[in-house]
Amino acid sequence: MEWNIGKIISKRAQLTPEKVAFTYEDNPISYGHLNKETNRTADYFQSIGLKKGDRISVDLLNCPEFLAIYFAASKLGLIFIPLNCRMVSGELEYQLNNCGSRLLIFNDVFSKLIDPIRSSVKVDSDKFICLQSGTTEDFACPEWAVDFKDAVDGRTTTEPTASEPINLDDPLVIIYTSGVTGQPKGAVLSHAQTFFKCFQIMMYTDMREDDVFLSQLPLFHSGGLFIVASPVLCRGASFIMRKSFEPEQFAGDINKYRPTVIFALTTMWRFILKADALDKVDVSCVRIVLGGGERTPSSLLRDLESYGLNMQQGFGQTENSAMMILPKQDILRKEGSIGLPGFFTDIWIEDDAGNKLPPGEVGEIVAQGPTVMSGYWNMPEKTAETIVDDRLFTGDLGYMDEEGYFYIVDRAKDMYRSGGENVYPAEIEKVLVNHPDIENAVIIGIPDETWGETGKAFVVPEKGKTITIEMIRKFLSGKVAKYKFPSVIEIVSSLPMTATGKIKKSDLKEQYLTN
Repeated sequence: MEWNIGKIISKRAQLTPEKVAFTYEDNPISYGHLNKETNRTADYFQSIGLKKGDRISVDLLNCPEFLAIYFAASKLGLIFIPLNCRMVSGELEYQLNNCGSRLLIFNDVFSKLIDPIRSSVKVDSDKFICLQSGTTEDFACPEWAVDFKDAVDGRTTTEPTASEPINLDDPLVIIYTSGVTGQPKGAVLSHAQTFFKCFQIMMYTDMREDDVFLSQLPLFHSGGLFIVASPVLCRGASFIMRKSFEPEQFAGDINKYRPTVIFALTTMWRFILKADALDKVDVSCVRIVLGGGERTPSSLLRDLESYGLNMQQGFGQTENSAMMILPKQDILRKEGSIGLPGFFTDIWIEDDAGNKLPPGEVGEIVAQGPTVMSGYWNMPEKTAETIVDDRLFTGDLGYMDEEGYFYIVDRAKDMYRSGGENVYPAEIEKVLVNHPDIENAVIIGIPDETWGETGKAFVVPEKGKTITIEMIRKFLSGKVAKYKFPSVIEIVSSLPMTATGKIKKSDLKEQYLTN
């Protein structure tokens, strides 16, 4: 079927052109204006030879242009890659080359990360586009880049025609998620899958056109793009966008904009509560509070409840975001549960032999439905391991109770979530063992009061060598994003090993918990 996500903005511009689509840093942007900027951006993309199937990447803070680029790409059948703007040069280089991105749009504050890798990435030499971030007083577009504003201003606002028909099953977005082997994987999401995610969120929240969403999640995150921006704009509602998250500002926006739906990760709520930012806030306008992102302590739920905010937790992955949610009426009755499957997702528990397990028995959480990703970009073997007969194997262990509510027991792939970001130990371990004075290293996720979870590294020095914790942190600097750094590092003489030479992480976790 010929249709695409770009229709969201085209249709809204026809139906409610004057309505506010979102408010960015206190400046309202209407649906009509957003569509015009989207079309100008699409016209520029076509003028530089981009066509259906080409990949384009953005390394941007939250801004209106982010959404114009996203919808322009969808109208042309381009594949959009939102890059985590916290990554360092080497990480950016890998992802840009893995997806074969022809174009990169980046904020001026990231030019120092882009410049060193320009000659080693597949981006066309004339397609490095710089966008002013507004975070510095002086804007200077590098001489090797094109100024985004200059490129787009004055272009036509008429609806673009793609080089080829765009079908619902065509790829829309590639979002990278770190892999247990240390290599990030690009989850491919189609136009159809994104529409179904929009419908799922609309049903979770009983979304209305007069709803106002408050969220300061980054748009490069699947939560910001697929749980907030896309469904809100599809429904014709409005949301509040900021360049970045500030606890006091977030709370102040509740008073200022009277949102009806709030979405914030557990780590964000920790900062908000720690700052006592809710003490003078009237939350009577709030109908729904969505949250989660990592294990949420009961104390935090009760702290929010004392302010009149009842947070509904859910479960999702980049490969299939927002696949479950805990109904509002069950927040306390089913405390600890990740909820019930969404309307467009079937979920069950399966053992290693492929049998569906009855309530109470622990196995892998398996999902199926139209919101599941198409696969991993250029990784057929990894795709075949994760999606079998249209069933997504999440890699998470859990169980279901007698009423059909699901609970997570552990993450089978050793991933932990720090501040709402997925962290895979193998990615950092791979860097550590390249240090000439390190023989072996392993990282486990441990509880953390601020971030939910953080990493603890056990490092074995080479025989006859000395290494310090400060040396290890310095070695990691610039090689992986800071949020992936293990907060706790222990120098040890050996690691527990299996008979086949594999590190027994379970022993380390047990050792940590019993100390």
